Formats: sequence, C-alpha cells, structure tokens
Amino acid sequence: MKRILVKYRNSTFNRFIQKHEKYALLIFFIGGFIFDSLTLGRVDRLYDLIVLCLYMSLLTITLYLYNLAEDGKWKDTFLERYEKYFPLAIQFFFGGLSSAFVLYFLKSVSLSKTLSFFIILVALFIANEFLKKRISNLYLQFSVYFFVSFTFFTFITPVFIKEMNTTIFIFSGLASLVFTLVFIIVIYSKSTRKEFRIGKIIGIVFVIYTTINLFYFFNLIPPVPLALSSGIVSHNIKVENNNYVVTYETDEWNVFWREHRLKYIYIPGENVYVFTSIFAPTDIKKSIFHRWKWYNNGSNKWETVEDLGYNITGGRDAGYRGYTFKNNVKQGLWKVEVITEEELVVGIIDFEIIINSSLRPMRLVYKKF
Repeated sequence: MKRILVKYRNSTFNRFIQKHEKYALLIFFIGGFIFDSLTLGRVDRLYDLIVLCLYMSLLTITLYLYNLAEDGKWKDTFLERYEKYFPLAIQFFFGGLSSAFVLYFLKSVSLSKTLSFFIILVALFIANEFLKKRISNLYLQFSVYFFVSFTFFTFITPVFIKEMNTTIFIFSGLASLVFTLVFIIVIYSKSTRKEFRIGKIIGIVFVIYTTINLFYFFNLIPPVPLALSSGIVSHNIKVENNNYVVTYETDEWNVFWREHRLKYIYIPGENVYVFTSIFAPTDIKKSIFHRWKWYNNGSNKWETVEDLGYNITGGRDAGYRGYTFKNNVKQGLWKVEVITEEELVVGIIDFEIIINSSLRPMRLVYKKF
C-alpha cells in the first residue's frame, strides 16, 4: 500500500493536480460531463443505470467523508491522505449526474417544455466550479445535492417500477426528500461545525422541493423520463414496411433547430398531419393524446378543437411513433400539445395554417421514421 501511495505522489497526474490546483475542480467537473457525453445513451439501459446509481452512491459517500473531514474526523487515519481529493471527486460526480440529466433532457425537441429545467441544470453545472470554498458552503452543497437527488429519483423510479404517472413522480420526490433529510441529519449529528445550521439547510431543501413540484404541475417541465424525440406537422404520412414515411415542408437552411416549416400551406380538402415520436423507457405503457388547438383572434384565446389519442410502449431507441390528422381546418395559428392521460405536457408543436390558392408547398422532403 505504501508503495502505491509513494508511486502516486510521484506520478505525473499528482504533479498536474498540484500545479493546476486552482482549476482542478473545474477540470473534474467538465470531465464528468465529457465522460457522460461519450458513454451514456438512454436512461433504461443497464450500463446507464449502473453508472447513475454509482454516481449517486459515490457522491453521497464522498460528501459524508468530506463534511466530517472538516471536523478532523479522519485525522491519523488512512483517509487523511486523500482529504484534499474529496472536493475533486464531489465535482466529478456532480458534473456526471447533472450532465447525464442534461443529455436526457436534450432528447426532447420541445424546448418550450424543457428550457426552464434545462437552465436550472446548466446553472447547477457551473454554480460551484470556480472556487474551492464554494464546495465547502454547506447551503450550496446540500441544495445541489438535493436537486440532483430529486432528479435522479424521478428518472430512475419509473424505470424500475415500469410505470409512469403523477403518483410515481410524487413518490419519487418524497423518497428523495426523506433520503436527503436523513443524510443531512446523520452528518449534523456527527459534526461540530458552528456554521452547520440544520434548520436553514432543511428550509432550503423544502423550498427546492416545493419549487420542483410547482414546475411539474404547471407543466414547466416534461413528465420525465418521457421525451418528445420528433414532432412534425406534415402534408402526408404513409406506413411502409413498418416505417413511417413523412412528407413535410422544410424551413430555410439557417433554421437548423426545427425540421418543419412553421407556415403550413394548406390546400382545402387535404388532411393536416402531426407526427410524433416519443421516447419512453422499456416496458412503460402510456396513453398519449394530441390536443389540437386554434388561436381565436377575436377572443385572444386558444380554443381546444379536439383530442386525438394513441397508446405507446417504451423501448424503441428512436421513440414510439404515432400520428393524428385533421381536415377542414381554419386559417391562423395552431398548436398541438402532446399530452399524457394525466394531461401533463410532453411537448408542443406550433405552426400557422395559410390558405391561399396561389401558394403551393415548397422544399417538400420525404423522411422515414
């Protein structure tokens, strides 16, 4: 063991850490993100589940060791040699978990439903990367830990239970809350640090818990782990050899973030199709609805025209495919909300119907899904 330690202290890696100590936390945080980007794919894959569970477990253990190290608990033990590396490990696991959730959220093409949560994840991604003393801030430390823990449980629980609904989300949140509070109390009972005000930390945790739930019930975040992989308004859809052949009009070359053109040239008598592909973990079954809405300029309100539904079964990498269509539509602004049976919004597809006999669709493409 001593030989290993001597070899490590004399290693190039250790000299690099010593030389760039100021930026070591940032490097390890980004390292966690890059590692996830190269290795993680879908939340229900065995490898992803093992990695996420290891990250969460090792983050919890390292936070415990780090906080008690501040009280000198590991003095004259073999752990004392590694105390200076605890913050690096914490940053790596924080970076790994937050980046994994960012990657899973990026599966959705509906930024309007993922943007708010995505911004929070990115904010956490950079919140504590600059100065080492921020890692030792207990309030920031446990705030980030609880947010990451809450997100972890809401992604993982449906995968293991093979079911996804509002009750599962509430259960996941409560499990995370209890787990975090017990963890904080255990550390508090063993700590002698005067700045450890447990009431304030618990208060912050409850504020975060309430905020995430409000985001969920006001449809500001999607019902994870469901994600809208594709959402296209199209002129025709055919099913050939188990492939959906979708005909739609593309936008200008510089509009790279959206597949279809927002201005839909409607020819009276034809159907308007909306195609969606929804990612869901294996064995999760859900009823999905397309809620067609038209904007009434007279009342300045969105009017629900019709709800059209179909069932999905998770497991397909590119998402479960389905479509609905309408004819005899009115001119104006339209949107199709992709919702679950609990009326949680997975994503929204916006478009404007233009009725003009002199216009014809241009830049039509055919794509197989």
